[in-house]
Formats: sequence, structure tokens, C-alpha cells
Amino acid sequence: MDRVIEKKKGLRKKHIPYVAGGAVLLVLLCWLIFGDHSASMKVDSRTVTIETARRGQFNDYVRVNGNVLPITTVQVSPLESGNVDVKVVEEGAMVRKGDVIVRLTNPQLNMQILTSEADLAEKENLLRNTRVSMEQEKLNLQKERLQLDMDVARAKRKYEQYEALHREDLISNEEYLQAKENYELSLKQKELVFERQLHDSIFRSIQVDNMEISLESMKQNMALIRQRVDNLNVKANIDGELGQLDVVLGQYVNAGTKVGQINDLSDYKIEAMIDEHYIDRVKPGLEGTFERQGNKFGLVVRTVFPEVRNGQFRTWCYLTGERPENIRSGQTYYINLELGQPTEGIIIPRGAFYQTTGGSWIFVVSPDGDKAYRRPVRIGRQNPMYYEVLEGLEDGERVIVSSYDTYGDNQVLLLK
Repeated sequence: MDRVIEKKKGLRKKHIPYVAGGAVLLVLLCWLIFGDHSASMKVDSRTVTIETARRGQFNDYVRVNGNVLPITTVQVSPLESGNVDVKVVEEGAMVRKGDVIVRLTNPQLNMQILTSEADLAEKENLLRNTRVSMEQEKLNLQKERLQLDMDVARAKRKYEQYEALHREDLISNEEYLQAKENYELSLKQKELVFERQLHDSIFRSIQVDNMEISLESMKQNMALIRQRVDNLNVKANIDGELGQLDVVLGQYVNAGTKVGQINDLSDYKIEAMIDEHYIDRVKPGLEGTFERQGNKFGLVVRTVFPEVRNGQFRTWCYLTGERPENIRSGQTYYINLELGQPTEGIIIPRGAFYQTTGGSWIFVVSPDGDKAYRRPVRIGRQNPMYYEVLEGLEDGERVIVSSYDTYGDNQVLLLK
């Protein structure tokens, strides 16, 4: 008689693969539903710099390097061309206005002076001869006038005598008419001589005036030429320090060529090169400070040059109040220029992350410190110490401010 075999209850060996597959499927389903799918990478926490965002006062300033310059620098240039004959003073010496710095020689200018002196002497002789000639002519005219006066008087006397005789018919009518005509002719000759004397006098006066004007012009020209000789002495324009003298003995120097400069050391200014990022915010009147020997000194921007070179523009700042002791041209000061008034807000220390993100996002560290998540932020102004955070961070949150160059597009950093 056959016996009925009962089925065993429980998990059999053949069911194990199915159970394991179901478990894996369940885990995968839970990971898809509840897991963090962001791209991540492991980062050694010792290689990152973590700072805390905090609410505080943001000082809007920029720090720049400034070089001390003399308040005024004057170029030294010769007014005449010539060869360097003597260097009277050396570079670095203190000079006063009018002191001779360099003496030049110019043989061609000396020849020109000799020629001008000869022309001037010739002109003076010509004027002198003309005046002598005028005096002689004047005497001759006076003598001729006296002779004419006498001739007129004689002709008049004879005419009057013949007229009386003619009325009494004691002389012929022809003799009377001749006497009358001679008298009238002498009168006309006298008028002509007087008119000629007047014209000659006017002409010679004009001639002398022109010659005197020409002579005076030659004298002025001569004075200018002599002044040109004096201009061969290159002189200081102001009181100050001869900061540069770039000539050697025997060198030919053209007029107007820079041979040196004089620094006015009565005061100083500071030249600062500023990043073009601030060109719209740096304007004349902007105030700043710098520290020297433990003391703080003030300055103000007076001149902003519009030209940008190598990503920077130039400014001149003038000192206000007290000056540092032993200030010297060429010294470097670190200047803080105040761009605006201090404001309250969220600030974070500056870091290399900004070069990668441009201030549009940052990695925020989780409260437990095991992870850092990428988060959009908006960074506004910046100073040498801090960034001003306008959106995206709260007071007390910690962020990574070191370089992001190796993080790629990962959204999560696993800090180990």
C-alpha cells in the first residue's frame, strides 16, 4: 500500500536566489527613492580651508601699493644746442633756482655773434654818415636860401626903380618889363627852393627814423644773441634736489632735450596703481590712510589718470595732516582707500575659491562636518580681507574658501 509523502514547510534551497534578488531589488528601490544621487568626490579635510560666515561690519576699501614721489618734478633742458663743456654740479646735489648745472659750448653761435656785431657796427656807421650828410645838406640849403633872399631883394629894388623911371618915361618899356620879369622869376625860384628844402627835410627825417628803427632792431637782436650765449649755461628752474643728470663731457645736446630733473622736496605725493575693476569708483576727493612707524597718516586722491595699462590705472594722492618722519622719494606705502561707508551684512574671509566660481556658488559644510554641498550665492563688494555675501548664506554657516580647481562639477564633497 502506497504511503502519502507530506510536503516540507519553510524556505527551500531552490528559493534562495529568488529571495536574494528580491532583497537587492528592494534596496535599489529604496536608494532610488530616498538616496542622494548628487555627484560626489572624497576630499581630505586637511587640504581644505573652512571659514565661518558671520554677520558683521563690512568696510568698503581697497588696499594698494603707493610709491612716494616729490610734490613737483621739473625737467632740466638746455635752451641752446651745444657740447657739454663742464658739469658744475653732480646728481643728488641740492640746487637753488638760477644755479648753473651744466655749461655748453657752441662755436657756431660765437661766429653768429661776431657777424651780428659787424653788421651792427656797419649800420651805426651808415646812420652816422647819413646824419653828417644831412647836416651838410642843411647848411647848403641855408646858404642857398640866403643867396635867394638877397637875389629877390635886389630884383625887387631894381624893379621898383625901373617902375618909377618908366612912369616918367625915362627908360624904355623893354627894360621895365625885364626888371619886372626878373623879380617875378626870383620869387618863384625862392618858392621852389623852399619847397625842395621842405621835401628834403621830410625825406631825410624819414630816412633817419627808419635807420634808427633798423638800428634798434639790430641792437635787440644783438641782445638776444648775447642772451643765447648765456643760455648755454643750463640752470636750475626751481629749488630742489638734482635727481638725475644724464650727460657726459663732450656730448652734443640738442635744445629742449631732457638732460636731468630737479625734485621739489618741500612736500611729497604718493603714486598708486589700482586695478581697473575700481576705475568707476576711484575719483578725486576720495580719502585713504596708511601706516608708518606705528602711526596712521591720511591722504586724499587728487588726480585720477583715465588711461589703463596692464589692467591698472594711475592715481596721485596728496598727504593731509602730519607727514611721516624720514619720508623719502621712492619709498613704498600700503594704502587703504575708502570706497564707501561701512555697512552691516554677512561676510566671509577671502579665498581662492572666487577664481573658480566668480562668487556665484560655494561649498557649504554640513553641520556634522562630514560633507560639503554646492550652493548658489551672490557675492557683492570685496575688500582685502572679506567678501560681502548678499544672498545664499546665513550667520554661522561654514564654507570652504580654498581653491576649487580639482573639484570639477561635483555637487557634494565627502570630507574624510
